[in-house]
Amino acid sequence: MIIKRDYYLQKLIRRRENGMVKVIIGLRRSGKSYLLFNLYHDYLISTGVKEEQIIGIALDDIHFAQYRDVSKLNSYIRAKLEGSSQMHYVFIDEVQYAIKRNEMDNTITTELYDMLNGLMRLKNADIYVTGSNSKMLSKDVLTSFRGRGDTVEIWPLSFKEFYDYIGGDKEDAYEHYALFGGLPGVLRYSEPEDKVGYLQNLFTEIYFKDIIERYKITLPDVLEQITDELCTSIGSQTNANRLANALSSARGTKVNSNTVSSYLGYLCDSFLFNCAKRYDVKGKKYFSYPSKYYCADLGLRNARLNFRQQEESHIMENIIFNNLISRGFAVDVGVVSVHGKQDDQKMRQSNLEIDFIINKGMKKYYIQSALRMDTPDARQREERPFFELDDFFRKIIITKTRMKPWVNEKGVITIGLLDFLLDESALDAL
Repeated sequence: MIIKRDYYLQKLIRRRENGMVKVIIGLRRSGKSYLLFNLYHDYLISTGVKEEQIIGIALDDIHFAQYRDVSKLNSYIRAKLEGSSQMHYVFIDEVQYAIKRNEMDNTITTELYDMLNGLMRLKNADIYVTGSNSKMLSKDVLTSFRGRGDTVEIWPLSFKEFYDYIGGDKEDAYEHYALFGGLPGVLRYSEPEDKVGYLQNLFTEIYFKDIIERYKITLPDVLEQITDELCTSIGSQTNANRLANALSSARGTKVNSNTVSSYLGYLCDSFLFNCAKRYDVKGKKYFSYPSKYYCADLGLRNARLNFRQQEESHIMENIIFNNLISRGFAVDVGVVSVHGKQDDQKMRQSNLEIDFIINKGMKKYYIQSALRMDTPDARQREERPFFELDDFFRKIIITKTRMKPWVNEKGVITIGLLDFLLDESALDAL
């Protein structure tokens, strides 16, 4: 049975032969290669493209290791294109293996980008590359490809993609998804212990090794400790100074906050975590720190912690966050400043939090994640930040409590979690 990734497949179809390098980025083992070499490949064949018109090179495969040398890679591709007027589709998988760094200052050289820019000038080449590092790829696209790079981000399976594949009872499927996550490789295993082993092996044998090698990490144990801290405190406010102090205390040796900040960046650039900045809604500005970090895949998070700390509300919040970014929303955490009397009857300023402020194009929504909404106090607590706002964007509470979508007299929309996850139009349904 085929795992459908129609959302991403349509993105590639829309970009076909657009004169740009299509850069597909995302977490390793999230399905980039499957999307390109299986789903998109089959689509091209269905439109009449011949097999010999598709040139596939997997740079993480030892069979293609010699082509990690950019000069050899260039010669190989050009030899395939030479003498043909037919359009050829060039697929280069895990292209970061061919990205070189200057030995003096560790900056990225332009050799690979120059080669791809050269191929773009050919009339019979449509180029697609995949990679597992955002900083070495997407953040360099506009400059290195001189405006001719087109980025597509791919994430682990959304709950809808996951459910469309396995079917069955929706609540049972959600519990499985919340425990083992959405990496496609997990679906190859039927036994829980095999799923656990697969996920734990990814961390130790692929993700950590990639980061340590790519960035020449000198304190790998600190990298692992930071990862554990982020997994433990998903959705909590985090900053480098506080984390450095905690690590220094635990280790008995000083850990520099700059080192922690760099390692946080590496973890995000490798797509293991996503950072959500805190936004002052009334002041219309971002806070420099602290930020919130969410795991790109809950199965990886749970496996890293040996499936301890199953805080249902935090896991639900993380799943909602992942769903929003996979749908293409920009996601921030909202901070609303209010003045009022405290318990001692003195006037003070305090901050209320909105879990997510999301934007896409001209659309904007305020969203609260609430595990349960079965008491008036719970509803009042979630709604209160909304009433401090002076705009008319949609204000939505997503709850695991089973209920039909509805709007109360104050204009606050409540949506059940499964309705939100399975229906991409749910935010606009009422």
